Amino acid sequence: MKRLDGKIAWVTGAGSGIGEAAALGLAREGAKIVLTGRREAPLEDVARRIKSAGGAASVKPGDLMQPATARRIADGIKRDFGRLDILVNNAGIQYVAPVQEFPVAKWDAIIAINMSSAFHTTRLALPGMVKSGWGRIINIASAHGLVASPFKSAYVTAKHGIVGLTKTVALETAEQGITCNAICPGYVHTPLVDAQIDGQAKAHGIPREQVIRDVLLAQQPNKKFTTVEELGALAVFLASDAAATITGIALPVDGGWTAH
Repeated sequence: MKRLDGKIAWVTGAGSGIGEAAALGLAREGAKIVLTGRREAPLEDVARRIKSAGGAASVKPGDLMQPATARRIADGIKRDFGRLDILVNNAGIQYVAPVQEFPVAKWDAIIAINMSSAFHTTRLALPGMVKSGWGRIINIASAHGLVASPFKSAYVTAKHGIVGLTKTVALETAEQGITCNAICPGYVHTPLVDAQIDGQAKAHGIPREQVIRDVLLAQQPNKKFTTVEELGALAVFLASDAAATITGIALPVDGGWTAH
């Protein structure tokens, strides 16, 4: 018997990177996966991979910048499956600029997608989890939820907010069979990080290779990108019964960055 047989898991930002790895890992352990993201084609590709390996997956695309999208998808999950057991909040975007030059529209979008969307999915997931007496909420935060870096004001603010939301939900649900934890990766080689590399190269006027060595991984003592597979495996562990008393943590997976 697999560790998550029969569980229903909703993964946001599931079309690539960490969300994709979490979805694949949860599916391998028997969970039925609901995949959400703004673009349908990547979600369908992840669903095909899950199904080809003998798993179960469905696609519910949507832009979580809009709270109504979270409501529509949550209602669809309840209608299709009757409940939701595991929620992985991974949806996110990034933009790099000094505070005084940061576009207001970019700030609003990052706060809406990286932070507020997790609030909306969580508030919709909790009533059913409370009713069933079991639930796992896994928020993909960042090392930037624990420390700051220049030029990332909106992202750092949003990820600090995710850590705060994680702790609050953990305290409110501690006696109800529900856990809420945040994974705080350092730099992971995903499409989002590729965009950051380009942004930092432009901001500093240096080549990509120098950004990777001297900017991104400067604070990461092991000088390695974290892999999405490592983070997917961690999400599976936090969703399992082995992690039943782990709640309210912000767990760095950052090669020693936040040990400074």
